[in-house]
Amino acid sequence: MILFLTIIIFSLLIIIYFQYREKKECNMSIHYTFEKLQNIMAEHTGEKILTMTTNRELQLLLTEINRLLDYNQKAIATQRKTEDATKKMMANISHDLKTPLTVVLGYIEMLQLDTTNSEEEQQRLLRGVHAKTLEVLQLLHQFFDLAKIESGDLNYPITKINVNEICRKNILTFYDIVTSKGINIQIDIPETTVYALGNEDALDRILNNLLTNAITYGAAGKVIGLAIEYDETHISINVWDRGKGIDEYHRDHVFERMYTLEDSRNKSYQGSGLGLTITKRLVESMGGFIHLTSIPYEKTVFTISLKRITY
Repeated sequence: MILFLTIIIFSLLIIIYFQYREKKECNMSIHYTFEKLQNIMAEHTGEKILTMTTNRELQLLLTEINRLLDYNQKAIATQRKTEDATKKMMANISHDLKTPLTVVLGYIEMLQLDTTNSEEEQQRLLRGVHAKTLEVLQLLHQFFDLAKIESGDLNYPITKINVNEICRKNILTFYDIVTSKGINIQIDIPETTVYALGNEDALDRILNNLLTNAITYGAAGKVIGLAIEYDETHISINVWDRGKGIDEYHRDHVFERMYTLEDSRNKSYQGSGLGLTITKRLVESMGGFIHLTSIPYEKTVFTISLKRITY
């Protein structure tokens, strides 16, 4: 009987010892996790919490903490990228507004201070004021349109649209401008009418932006084109040119806010940097996507893909 009780007591002591050791290890792991988490949050490092434990619940907790840390780090990176983009955007907006406004101020001062200007000279100065004012207004309209699109305030109802007709209408709008510059147009629109899920006004604006871009940057190639391709589920609209193209570095950035292709901001090519951003947002608002491929002086293609409707 005494032997039996001794065995039971010894067994209980072993159990208590292992439970104590397990609790101690658990407490040490929790304390380590607490200190490590404090350090990571204070220093904004990209570390993860790694600790050895046999406690299943603690393992699950550490897994979720690491997932949360990963999410937090991605959120911080996104926030920093957004802040950098916003700073760059504001700097570019300031530049693009300052330049024409400075010119307008100069014209006005010339009109005010020099009363000996001829009627012809006054009209020239007034035309300059008018042109620069329109430039400022266009930039402001683009900026606010982008803000509305991204906030969801600019409503483009999604319906069934005739892609052939919209493409024909837009390329004809540019026909006289293109031919006057000595640029050839290649149009490849199928005889079969294809319909897409989208919005006519949005697609009009997308094509206007892309065709304007092709004429501005692709004039050296002396040809621009518009083609429609389709399969059972999707329709692709290709707007292309054979101009100077877009090198690999710029390709990753052309759809960013206020990004311009000319670092020197050469007035021959300068734009607001918002046109392609608006284009991308409009394509995405219709459930589509836009893709760029470019081989300088061979072919640069902006491809819009929309969902096809066959009924």
